[in-house]
Amino acid sequence: MFIADSQVHIWAPNSPQRPWLAGAIPHCEPPLTADLLLQKMDAAGVARCILVPPSWDCGRNDLVLDAARKHPDRFGAFGRFNLDALSEHEARDQIANWCKQPGMLGMRCSFTLPGYAAAFREGRLDWLFAGLQEHRVPLMALVTHNTVHLIDAVAERYPELKIALCHLAIETEDRDEKAFRDFDKLLPIAKRPNVMVKASALPAYTSDSYPFRFVHPYLRKVYDAFGPKRMFWGTDLGRLHCTYTQAITLFTEELPWLTAEDKEWIMGRGLCEWLGWGAKVTRP
Repeated sequence: MFIADSQVHIWAPNSPQRPWLAGAIPHCEPPLTADLLLQKMDAAGVARCILVPPSWDCGRNDLVLDAARKHPDRFGAFGRFNLDALSEHEARDQIANWCKQPGMLGMRCSFTLPGYAAAFREGRLDWLFAGLQEHRVPLMALVTHNTVHLIDAVAERYPELKIALCHLAIETEDRDEKAFRDFDKLLPIAKRPNVMVKASALPAYTSDSYPFRFVHPYLRKVYDAFGPKRMFWGTDLGRLHCTYTQAITLFTEELPWLTAEDKEWIMGRGLCEWLGWGAKVTRP
């Protein structure tokens, strides 16, 4: 089966030359580098992976772009975009040239800080979404269940903007019942055909052990709402307390309602078709 991971962070060690965000704690030690990730992908049978810089790397995109340029058949980059560091004019110029950077397939934005809710409601981010739509830059958006409705309004106003919601919009630090308490707030956005969901990092949101039966009913809800073509498997590998192979077999062996064709779409075909990432594939 062709498998493509919709999100993994890679990073370099903390150093004076490349300091992390003050006080930041990485997902794991040692750092998950591109070379180490390739080894893990090969061992698990993962053909491709979307790379996203972690928050503690201070918004740098150089590592993910370098990896995507060196291994274009294995890696694609979704770079971070710092909305607070640029003037609107500078930001517009960056958006226009974003996917002209070799290896860059889209943009990752985190909208979880409290101030973003007001910015959405007041239309202060409309220039961003209009620019992404105009220049055909896919967006991976980190939101929570309580702010999915804000992205829903964006998806309605910008129907040609490709949007994927990271980690099923689950709060990053929560687990089990707390993590899924407002889960049904995610489902109405399925009516927007331009919105996909990344069924990523699921083992990180439960204290349950493999096969993580706690999350199965929620995955069924997502499947019923979005269908297999708009549901992208992924891991956020550095966060997981299971093996790469177990993160795969959670979907390929433990969800009996999925057909063979469903698995093909969820495990990689849907992501690659969404991105138009159809170049030659090196299979592990």
